[in-house]
Amino acid sequence: MAKASIKARQKKREATVKKFAEKRAALKAAGDYVGLDKLPKNASPVRLKNRCQLTGRPKGYIRYFGVSRIMFRDMALNGLIPGVKKASW
Repeated sequence: MAKASIKARQKKREATVKKFAEKRAALKAAGDYVGLDKLPKNASPVRLKNRCQLTGRPKGYIRYFGVSRIMFRDMALNGLIPGVKKASW
């Protein structure tokens, strides 16, 4: 499980990206790269990292479900994800 500070930092980055998205798109369309430089670094969507919504784990992230492989398996075995069951053949 990720530290609370890491999860909080990620949430803050997501909020900053959302806040400046419109302004960033307008500056990019106008070709104003000086204006883009003046925006906060965390306003860039490139700085976001896919993290598990439950634990904050950065690796083994399953984009479709928004959780890590470990939490996905846990939830699937407990029947918390509809339509997913353990394969056997």
